[in-house]
Amino acid sequence: MSKHNDDGTLKNGTKVTVRNGDVVKAMRRLKKIVQTEKIVQEFREREQFTKPSLKKARARASAIKRWKKQLSKMDR
Repeated sequence: MSKHNDDGTLKNGTKVTVRNGDVVKAMRRLKKIVQTEKIVQEFREREQFTKPSLKKARARASAIKRWKKQLSKMDR
């Protein structure tokens, strides 16, 4: 996770404001933001080191899976 944006400016962090005391809605927005920014996924990836060869193998396997899924959709 980088401390800088793409344009080189420093990130301030993710913020969600609670309006009218509606904490439930604010939590839903926070969860959605965290999911779209893939923050949790990045933390899970960084928990332990994965070799570049394993990363490449996983990427290749997921590409094959996506391709097979696309082919099966086309056959229908």
